[in-house]
Amino acid sequence: MKPSEAETGGVDGGGGTGTSPGRHGDGPTVGDTGDTGEKGNTGGDGTSGFNAGGDKDGAVYGERTGSRRGSGSSPASGSGSGPTPAPGSRSGTAAGPATGTTVGPATGTGPATGTAAGPATGTASGSTYREGSESDPDLDPDGEAWDDGLIARRVTESNAAALAAERAALLDVPARGPSSHNPVPLAYDGPLRSRLDALRELVGLSRARLDSRTLADAGRVLDEAAARRKLSGRHTVVAIAGATGSGKSQLFNALAGVAISETGVRRPTTASPIACSWSDGAAGLIDRLGIPGRLRRRPLHSAEGEGQLRGLVLVDLPDHDSAAVEHRAQVDRILRLVDAVIWVVDPEKYADAMLHERYLRPMAGHAEVMFVVLNQIDRLPGDAADQVLDDLRRLLDEDGVALGEFGEPGATVLALSALTGDGVGDLRDALGEFVTERGAAARRVAADVDSAADQLRSVYATGRRVGLSEEAREEFAARLADAVGATAAGEAAERAWLRNANRACGTPWLRLWRWYQGRGDSTTGRLPVRTQADEEATARQRVEQAVRTVSDRASAGLPAPWAQAVREAAVRGSQGLSEALDELAARAGLPPGRPPRPGWWPVAVLVQAAMTLLQIVGGAWLAGQIAGVMAPNLGVPVLLMVCGIVGGPLVEWGCRMAARGPARRYGQDAERRLREAAGSCGRARVLDPLAAELLRYREVREQYGRVVRTGAGVG
Repeated sequence: MKPSEAETGGVDGGGGTGTSPGRHGDGPTVGDTGDTGEKGNTGGDGTSGFNAGGDKDGAVYGERTGSRRGSGSSPASGSGSGPTPAPGSRSGTAAGPATGTTVGPATGTGPATGTAAGPATGTASGSTYREGSESDPDLDPDGEAWDDGLIARRVTESNAAALAAERAALLDVPARGPSSHNPVPLAYDGPLRSRLDALRELVGLSRARLDSRTLADAGRVLDEAAARRKLSGRHTVVAIAGATGSGKSQLFNALAGVAISETGVRRPTTASPIACSWSDGAAGLIDRLGIPGRLRRRPLHSAEGEGQLRGLVLVDLPDHDSAAVEHRAQVDRILRLVDAVIWVVDPEKYADAMLHERYLRPMAGHAEVMFVVLNQIDRLPGDAADQVLDDLRRLLDEDGVALGEFGEPGATVLALSALTGDGVGDLRDALGEFVTERGAAARRVAADVDSAADQLRSVYATGRRVGLSEEAREEFAARLADAVGATAAGEAAERAWLRNANRACGTPWLRLWRWYQGRGDSTTGRLPVRTQADEEATARQRVEQAVRTVSDRASAGLPAPWAQAVREAAVRGSQGLSEALDELAARAGLPPGRPPRPGWWPVAVLVQAAMTLLQIVGGAWLAGQIAGVMAPNLGVPVLLMVCGIVGGPLVEWGCRMAARGPARRYGQDAERRLREAAGSCGRARVLDPLAAELLRYREVREQYGRVVRTGAGVG
């Protein structure tokens, strides 16, 4: 490579050297070589040069300039050496020849030599580019100079001044510290963190009750929120989406100030998403979108543009209605990851059903992070643009998209022409204000949480009060008690107590007569005889009916998954319930042995014995008079016998009346014990599992209530 005049040392001047190694960083680094000193009568500045090198989101900037002053008559010759690559990076030629030497006689006192060396290296995630001065002969084969940047741009008369200003600005960029490599991560405010925590708890509590497909969207929202939180909070990723031929790539180029995305009549034109970042530190965000380095660009350098849109990462998407399936898949994937979206519509397809039904209507809750732009208004005559814009607002309102008008939060709706530039400035201003707020990422996450909560509403929310009332619990216990025969057991206990009282207080003659009557009686044909198997089958049916009834009442009003879980818990508890009730009935029924006797029983027994004794004494007295053993006296023995005969039944009747109360209490105690035992068994096996399921549902419903509460922001 032939050295330029800028690399030639001064004639008859002192030699001088200067070096400036390139630095790897987040932006360009500038280094100047030292100027050579003057020596001799005709000496001048030897060599002055500087090299700029470094990586800036995938590009290396380098520039070489120089000047020569002095006079001499000898020819100049020079030689140059290539740049020195930096370890671990891909080197690119960022400067011209590193050394230049001129030797020859002059009118001074002796020969002079001037040297300048300036290696420059750079690393790039994408491509490495070279910046050359107007005097640099290293041009492309066509003789046209190339400018630097994340995209190589030809220098034309229209943008030469802007590119010259960009080169001048690069020289004034201060060296960045190590902090530029670590962007400040996004921080959510308290309400949004609380909602995310509640959603995470909700998903954890529901995994055992809901299928994975139902919880898939909520899990994705949690994962994306966590991933976004780790990345830069000073950048806002905005996607430009639209249908085929809507002009979204043209608008992308208009915002960037340079032709980055390909435009044309071939459809689809945009095959892969392209990212353009207005500031450094957005590499992690772009990596998250899966956009390779070769598709990452920088806008045209402009102090006003960079200040207004600093922090913006603009992504041009393929057509959402493309005939290529992979294009639509890329659109759907990236739309779930960006912080905001600009929907570009044209006068012909702004009412397209696919756009409204597949995207705008489902994303109605994301209105605060949405721009809807009516492009190509230059094709509409007169006030037709206003009419189409009003109709577009009407369609958005029907889709449920809130419009950000009159200071209300919602979508920004604009009309512009990317071809003529009309209205592009308004969009740029709106984007600048939107990016400066740095709240889009949190609002997007909050809208995603709202969307996930809305999809889960059918499995958590209910329009009525749910749960198992006390009345339903008591009815279930009563059904189980009836199934085990608690009432019959109480009546049997009462009868047993009365029988015992009759045995203790009844007349011996009456007890003998009853025994004689009952000795030969048969119950066949008088009472229905039921086998034990029939009784067990009937009791089992009653238990099953009781379980079905209580499970239906407990699941009434619950969402389908939780109602099914309640019914399954009831079925699991009913297994073996009948056998357990039979065992409890055997243990808690009539106590072994005779029923307890009250304190007045001994007195009644003595009175009854006295009545029997009177009858015996009176009868023996009469028998003795008949036999002539005793003197005749019918009055006294007859009176004694009458007293014994009448008094015995009277005592028995009185004891029976007195025994009714204790017998009833005894039977009630037996029935109560059996009911309590049956209720305890049913509660442990059925009601407690039902209560556990209902408690779990109440917990998840409370968590769901925390999720649906509003609150978003950046802290």
